Amino acid sequence: MKNVMILVPETAIPAAIVDPRYMFSAINEFYKSMELQPAFNIKLVGMSKEVKLNDGLISFYPDFLLNEVRKADLIIIPALSGNMAQAIKQNEGFIPWIQDQHRKGAEIASLCVGAFLLASTGLLNGKSCSTHWLYANEFRTMFPEVYLADDKVITEQNGIYSSGGATSYWNLLLYLVEKYTNREMAIMASKFFLLEMGRNSQSPFVMFQGQKDHEDTQILNAQEFIEKHYQTKLNVEDLADRFGIGRRTFERRFKKATSNTVIEYIQRVKIESAKKQLESGRKTVNEVMYDVGYTDLKAFRDVFRKLVGMSPIEYRNKYNS
Repeated sequence: MKNVMILVPETAIPAAIVDPRYMFSAINEFYKSMELQPAFNIKLVGMSKEVKLNDGLISFYPDFLLNEVRKADLIIIPALSGNMAQAIKQNEGFIPWIQDQHRKGAEIASLCVGAFLLASTGLLNGKSCSTHWLYANEFRTMFPEVYLADDKVITEQNGIYSSGGATSYWNLLLYLVEKYTNREMAIMASKFFLLEMGRNSQSPFVMFQGQKDHEDTQILNAQEFIEKHYQTKLNVEDLADRFGIGRRTFERRFKKATSNTVIEYIQRVKIESAKKQLESGRKTVNEVMYDVGYTDLKAFRDVFRKLVGMSPIEYRNKYNS
């Protein structure tokens, strides 16, 4: 039987505590119905005997305090809420405990923006992880040593797991069920919880907003220029000249400030506009393509699929009523 320890941090999102407990408890019930022993010993672990969340509306009473846990096989770090830097500070007492349990062989999984607390342990340095796409820029700024695969729903490296945004953590829980039990249990869970197996990208849900939380005024002006003139033909050389910066310096500063190359940024702005038109309008894919400044259908489709994870037609069929 595997010891699954679900953390109860301050400022945690309650559902991200309840849902993994529900998932692993359901698997235990499946085993009991087959007259087999449960697979998981599920416990809540906190820094205090009562943790009040949602402005005191909900209280959790952990089964164990940190110093009472003998052995964890899997640690679940739920999503946090509010300001991430403050949330980490409020929960820094978990950090040495997570590090110690990992040294003792525990695997660790973060749900959504629980990745911020996991990254604070240093265990993700040099590794990849995912988190909610909305927090991608903030995460990259706070943890430059971590490779953020923000298009992924699930990442796994050496027993450390992470999930994408919001309810995509259900896909990680399903993945962990299969790893710790078997495919049959995972299929049963997917049917019980109405989860689609094999979902591996959160790209279709991303709304590109640019990375503007930086202090490079010239690059910020360049970003705003791109967003106003994305329908015209833009190239790096002309943009560098317009803002009086050498091309190589412009590219270096742009990448540092936005986490995108200039070309990637232009593509993302164009595709974000295309997505909005496909969601709400009646234009054909060709018409949308021309509206956002593309003239080559294959090039448009290729870039769209690369950034969104599906073709323009598939996207329109999925999101246009």
